[in-house]
Amino acid sequence: MEQCRAVGIDVPIVPGIMPVLSLKQITRITGMCGASLPDRLVRRIEAAADQPEIVEAVGVDWALTQIRDLLDRGVPGYHLYILNRARSALALAAGLAA
Repeated sequence: MEQCRAVGIDVPIVPGIMPVLSLKQITRITGMCGASLPDRLVRRIEAAADQPEIVEAVGVDWALTQIRDLLDRGVPGYHLYILNRARSALALAAGLAA
């Protein structure tokens, strides 16, 4: 946000958050767009790769941390890319309400 403001962009910036909910899904998505994940997150996901519920819990926890940090830094809000995973959306909402 600071870089955008420094070059004169002054419209609201709303970050998009896509929680890691599946190892297969995130591998495909990051491969298509050239994005990368933090090593610490990758290690946690790979350790739980054969346990989809744990991968999803790790992804929700990571997203909660990101969202809280962004809000603490003053972003006006966030957009969730949840890809029709209602349980994860509810878990994020509950975590943010706590």
